[in-house]
Amino acid sequence: MSDLLRFGHMLTGNADAAADLVQDALERTLAAWPRVRNRDDPEGYVRRTMVNRNVSVWRRRRREYLTDDVPESGQHLDPPLPDQELQAALDSLPNRQRAVLVLRFAEDLSERQTADMLGCSVGTVKSQTSKALAKLRLRLPEAAGTVTRGPAPRPVRPAAESPVESTVVMETPADHPAAVEHPAKRPAAGEGENTRWTR
Repeated sequence: MSDLLRFGHMLTGNADAAADLVQDALERTLAAWPRVRNRDDPEGYVRRTMVNRNVSVWRRRRREYLTDDVPESGQHLDPPLPDQELQAALDSLPNRQRAVLVLRFAEDLSERQTADMLGCSVGTVKSQTSKALAKLRLRLPEAAGTVTRGPAPRPVRPAAESPVESTVVMETPADHPAAVEHPAKRPAAGEGENTRWTR
């Protein structure tokens, strides 16, 4: 029973609604028990009934929003969720996308099992899962007060470590007077080629 209540809570986001959903699904399962009991997974039938009933509720009425009213003393309060930010993000999704995520990841069903549970194709499960996860990736960082969209910025190199452009320094003879050679005297016409010239 506790597993069914947890499943119902994930679907509805409300403890009372989850309890009502479980009770309704069990009553319908009991009415169909002669053919359900021969199934390999009667609990799976109950869960599918819960999903179908909850989808029917979604179709009949618009999503209800919580108010900021403080409940009177003694009024029943829903127990806190293990991850309120995740539940709020799930609540923000369209009904079908939310159901797909709950079945695929909370209940660890395969794509085929999820498709069978929701009465749709595997392709629909894949596309709805992709869209839902994309929305959660955008919403959850904002709920946590952080922004992680896009790649992390590349670190900026401090100015002192920036590479210095190489510069060619043109030195003049005046910079190194000891290394300056006296210009060689050009030989006059007719002088021998073996004449040695000194500095």
